[in-house]
Amino acid sequence: MMSINSKLREEARVQLEGKWGKPILFGFIYMLISALPALFLLIGSNHQNIASALQLIVSLLITGSLMVGASMYSLRFKRGEEPKVSVLFEGFKYFGATLGLYLWYVLWVLLWTLLLIIPGIIKSISYSMCFYVMADNPKIGIKNALNISKKITKGYKGKIFVFYLGFVGWSLLAMVPFGIGCFWLVPYMQISTANLYDELKNESIEKFVCTVEEYTKTI
Repeated sequence: MMSINSKLREEARVQLEGKWGKPILFGFIYMLISALPALFLLIGSNHQNIASALQLIVSLLITGSLMVGASMYSLRFKRGEEPKVSVLFEGFKYFGATLGLYLWYVLWVLLWTLLLIIPGIIKSISYSMCFYVMADNPKIGIKNALNISKKITKGYKGKIFVFYLGFVGWSLLAMVPFGIGCFWLVPYMQISTANLYDELKNESIEKFVCTVEEYTKTI
């Protein structure tokens, strides 16, 4: 497998070169919507318990669809298409599936994290590709998306961990000044991860870990 730590991110920079406009807008809207649940804490400052509950509920309801929509945008951009920023909202067309996928993802990661931090990190990496799997085929089903992610990350968790770790420095830089750099960082991370997903997908097919039919099946 190619060097995850450098080549996939380098590919993303090449893919984005001269085309940053829409991806930056995509990053801005993605961050804006992701931050909406926090407004409940500001609006309901006099009723912190209710505000916190509303924030959690809204966050759970929208995050799965947003993550799948962001993955759809990133995969299409990575594959040479010119997706509209509105692709970000396509995940909501499959609200039940994206919500269920996110809830299962959070549940499994939370349960393993309750045992120990390290198992929780391992499980989060194991299921980290599930949103891209569903973005690639929205009708694949929750169980299939999770299972494929688990299969294609097997044997690569260490490299994938280092891949994500490589964004820590960029994240710190993006916060100065006033977090403006995050508008560039979000599409950069998303498209780099789309490169990772396609690499894992292609290799899983070549090595007979998964079949093409597994990626294209519907329920």
